[in-house]
Amino acid sequence: MSLLTESQIYKRLTEIFREAFFRDDLRLSASMTARDIDGWDSLKQIMILVSVEQRFNVKFSTKEMDNLHCVGDLVTLIAAKIG
Repeated sequence: MSLLTESQIYKRLTEIFREAFFRDDLRLSASMTARDIDGWDSLKQIMILVSVEQRFNVKFSTKEMDNLHCVGDLVTLIAAKIG
């Protein structure tokens, strides 16, 4: 995959989150966490991460997933994986 800008990563992530939560109005920010979105539980987290792995053609280790605390962490990890 070619190098994506941070804004391109956010755009793709927003699509994933909107599909996962059935919310076309959802806007992501770097500081957003599971506490900020109703219905973001452990099952939804797994669904999001599987979608991210598929769409960005990356794989996350358990340790990497455990270190994700906010959307910004996910964006940074994606950028590192595709960079």
